Amino acid sequence: MVGNPGNDAEPLLEMRGIDKSFAGVHALKGVDLTLQKGQVLALLGENGAGKSTLIKVLGGAHLADSGSIAIEGRAARISDPHASQAAGVSIIYQEFNLIPALSVRENIFLGRENANFGFVRKSGEYEQSKELFARIGLDIDPDARCEELTVAQQQTVEIAKAISVRARIIVMDEPSAALTGQEVEKLFEIVRDLKAQGIGIIYISHRLEEIFRIADRVMVLRDGEQVGTRDIGDIDHDKLVEMMVGRKLENEFPARTPELGDVRLEADRLNRGRAVRDVSFSVRAGEILALTGLVGAGRTETARLIFGADERDSGEISLDGRALNVRNPRDAIANRICRLTEDRKTQGLVLGHSVRRNFGLPNLSRFSRLGFVDQSVEKSRFEQFVATMRIKVPDSETLAENLSGGNQQKLVLAKWLENDCDVIIFDEPTRGIDVGAKYEIYLLMNELAARGKAVIMISSELPEVLGMSDRIIVMHEGAITGEITDVAGATQERIMHLAIGSGTK
Repeated sequence: MVGNPGNDAEPLLEMRGIDKSFAGVHALKGVDLTLQKGQVLALLGENGAGKSTLIKVLGGAHLADSGSIAIEGRAARISDPHASQAAGVSIIYQEFNLIPALSVRENIFLGRENANFGFVRKSGEYEQSKELFARIGLDIDPDARCEELTVAQQQTVEIAKAISVRARIIVMDEPSAALTGQEVEKLFEIVRDLKAQGIGIIYISHRLEEIFRIADRVMVLRDGEQVGTRDIGDIDHDKLVEMMVGRKLENEFPARTPELGDVRLEADRLNRGRAVRDVSFSVRAGEILALTGLVGAGRTETARLIFGADERDSGEISLDGRALNVRNPRDAIANRICRLTEDRKTQGLVLGHSVRRNFGLPNLSRFSRLGFVDQSVEKSRFEQFVATMRIKVPDSETLAENLSGGNQQKLVLAKWLENDCDVIIFDEPTRGIDVGAKYEIYLLMNELAARGKAVIMISSELPEVLGMSDRIIVMHEGAITGEITDVAGATQERIMHLAIGSGTK
């Protein structure tokens, strides 16, 4: 195995003095990055720290205002994505660059088809695809359509694509965000194999526990500047967090003393096919109730029934003792039930609209007069949330797609807070956001509970479940397998025991 080469070895990649500005934003300020062969360099920082911009400069999506890039000691002019790939760089973005309707083989060789006299040699591509998957230790049918694959398998296709173009540098952006624990372990095996082949890997993740398992070195950005680079053995969790956020976080989860009131929301024997099976639970005012379980357990599907996004086969929902007939999200919103979706980019926001318009969408009745939206009132209300929630945004007309993940999540939350909802469903509230933004989301959740709101938190992160909830409901294959009321005495092992269906209700 190549391992972690010494610092005196010629770097595989050197980025020096990278500077990049956009309209009103100095995104990168003279950043240096060094990557050795067979090394995993973790690139960390809060949302908006400049990680994505730096990677897009390396990938040719952005052209740096100043600075230089060298690969294996030779200057590289990376002016566009084709030049980046030709230089031996491959970037696996969090949103995969695959065409779902095409086969695995077609995606791998798209634009580089193996052809003779204008005809694609499918058999040749098939065999080469098999060889690529064998190289990373997986067996995937090259003729399967990508839309039929799991997220983990699609990620493997992206890795195979990177190897097929003989990439010497692979960037993985939040590669484990949507993976199960078992799939993460397989990903780590693949990363170690790539290291052994001398490939340098830049690994971006907000899951710090992963960094200490897979990285050789760690580099931290904050507000577009390089804070420091350390060998992984020379830093601990607390120091790493301090480098990222610029201050000490005494506790990962803010403390609170819950004051529980009456039952606010009650679900009684909810059913929808095999996805949700006879699910009953309640949540009280001032309570944070966690719904957890493995992928496919039925947590999100249950939330969608409560919010009216899906039609239930049977079951009842009541709010403050009053039966509700929630047929669609509009009915839920009218009854002051809101849901922060798992995928904020496709379901929680209209990315091509301004942050002000996104904020106003569920609140048009509040901001409208005689059928016209009073944009000055809408803007004024939004700016109040920008100040109180510390949303980092240049102005109210900034497009939602230009916000970092943490600030997008705050924007989604702001529009529901303006609606003054009584029941708030958080589906994976901190997925893909940094430790500093996580802490602020946790504080907001605690504040909502303290105001008598009923909070339902769906999370796959067991430390988050144990650190934030007052009570835990565990699901498996659409059904509830257990309820934990003594959260302080609970363990991750106990939750997992229930999550795999070996517990009793």
